[in-house]
Amino acid sequence: EWDRWLLMGLIGTAVGMLGFLVHQIIDSLIKLKWDLVENYLQVSKRNGTWSMGADVVIYLSTGQDGNIHMTWLCALGSGLAMVVLSSGSVLFFCPAGSLSGLPEIIGYLNGTSIQHLFNIKTFLGTFVSCVLAVASGLFCGPEGPMIHLGALLGCGLSQLQSDTLGVHLPIFTRFRNSADKRSFITAGAGAGIASVFRAPIGGLLFTLEEVSSFWDIRLAWQTFFCCLMATFTTDLLSSSLCGFVYRGHFGFFEAEKRIIFWNLLDMNVLAFVPTILLGMLGGLLGALFVSLNIKINKLRMQFFNSIPKLSLRKTSKLLETLLILVISCVPLVANLGSGRNFLALEVGCIFSFPCSSEQGSAAALLVENGKQGITYLFKRGTHEEFGYTSLCTALAFYFILSCWTAGSAVASGLVIPMLYTGALYGRIIGLILVSIFGVQTNKYGAWIDPGLFAAIGAASFFSGVSRLTISLTVIMVSMLS
Repeated sequence: EWDRWLLMGLIGTAVGMLGFLVHQIIDSLIKLKWDLVENYLQVSKRNGTWSMGADVVIYLSTGQDGNIHMTWLCALGSGLAMVVLSSGSVLFFCPAGSLSGLPEIIGYLNGTSIQHLFNIKTFLGTFVSCVLAVASGLFCGPEGPMIHLGALLGCGLSQLQSDTLGVHLPIFTRFRNSADKRSFITAGAGAGIASVFRAPIGGLLFTLEEVSSFWDIRLAWQTFFCCLMATFTTDLLSSSLCGFVYRGHFGFFEAEKRIIFWNLLDMNVLAFVPTILLGMLGGLLGALFVSLNIKINKLRMQFFNSIPKLSLRKTSKLLETLLILVISCVPLVANLGSGRNFLALEVGCIFSFPCSSEQGSAAALLVENGKQGITYLFKRGTHEEFGYTSLCTALAFYFILSCWTAGSAVASGLVIPMLYTGALYGRIIGLILVSIFGVQTNKYGAWIDPGLFAAIGAASFFSGVSRLTISLTVIMVSMLS
């Protein structure tokens, strides 16, 4: 069995390297996009006043600094270019790579034969579509496509043959059968989710709970080893590189760079009351999200199936993704009047918003990438950072647009939108508790914190949509502590 364990380790290492590459490219594209935007809008500190928040800088200006129209067109244009390439790669280059890929993997592992699901074109198309879709500003994440890409690597490395490339290597030939192929695909899918969340046990339990129907104890240990190698490889490479820029300290794992919810709180039994409420709310909103998404996809299928010409049908799907991005970019410029507020985030991006700080906070939540936005919402001791209006506005906007984006013609995942949506209404519940009981400074009341309930809300909505329980709990614990 040594060769099976060796192959599992190689698959895990390859998936970890791929996960690192996906995150680095996404971060680089986002930075490039906002660097271009910033070139069109130069704000002078001498013409206004600056107010420093926890992680946000608000610049109040009454002058006509920079070209707002060109700024908005630059931000929108760069996002549209990414969406065109993202959607085009799965519509015209590899149709098998569209959407998240997870349902196709589950179908294949349960006996359904799907053409072109594991060829090199699907791998390249899914990879390109995923990184461009996330970087463009669409409300989506890389998790679903990473599961698909991990399964593709599991299939390719275990079989070492490709009809497309005409490659048939004479090693690992004993694994060229249906049962072993499915085992390696299962391990690759688990490694994909483990690499994204840095949660090897979560990756194992995810494959057990969600992906595979055929399981044994040997496969469990080998899949865990594969997930462990994926997580270690991603962490190791990420320890010294950020946006492909070497920052030193190779192999030094900084806890604050990996852990979202640093220094967990002591809990009080009273915290279970709002937690139960959040669980019920997550189930109801999760069911609403799924129901609404099913109806949107039925309408989408009816509309596109009514178009007889295939090329025109694919073009219409591409135009739909462009429309979603245009609507998603509405918060970038909420007011083009003479008086403006400029919101400069810590990444150096500069945006224009109305003079209301509540609306500016809502826009800040919507224009920031999902992973960083979740970090803002989870942050402890920031009960004054976001108010009810900003959270409710962002919740409604994000809920509807992420529901619409799921099923559009790009390779994208739903995990980041699920966590973000749940964190928004969880923080609202936390603010309500602060309004009732006030800010608590003693250790017995420290659990009354909006950041804590944002984390619980994120888990509740994730569970309500995905129906995951055990693996979700492990993934959340791995992320938070």
